[in-house]
Amino acid sequence: METKVRGSAPAPLKAGHVFEEFARTLWYLRAPLAALFVLFLLLSAVMYYADGPIEVGSGTPPSFWNALYFCIITALTIGYGDVVPTTIVGRIDSVLIGVQGVLVTSMVTAAFVHAVQEAARHAGTQDDA
Repeated sequence: METKVRGSAPAPLKAGHVFEEFARTLWYLRAPLAALFVLFLLLSAVMYYADGPIEVGSGTPPSFWNALYFCIITALTIGYGDVVPTTIVGRIDSVLIGVQGVLVTSMVTAAFVHAVQEAARHAGTQDDA
C-alpha cells in the first residue's frame, strides 16, 4: 500500500479528460443553449426587419449581412461601433441581443470551469487508487 506524501503535487490534468467533461456538460446544457440560439435568430430577424443598423461611415441602409454582422458583434459584446442601430426598436433589440450574448458566454464559461473541476476530481481519485 502506497501512502501519499503530504504536499506532493496533484496528478496532472489531461486535455482529453477536460474536453470529454466539457462536451458532457454542454450536452446537459443543450436545451437552454438551443433556446438562446433560437432567441438570437429571432432577435436578429427583428433587427433586420426593424431597419435597425446602418453603417456609420456611409449611412447605407441595412442589408441582411450587415444586420447579421451587427447582431453577432453585439452578442459577443465586442461592439466596434461601425454599425449602429438607428430606431428605438433596433436599440432595444440590440440591448436584448447583448444580454443574450452575455448569458451564452457565461454558460459556456461555467461549463468549461465545471469540466476542469470534474477532470481534476477524477484525476485526484485515480491518483488515490
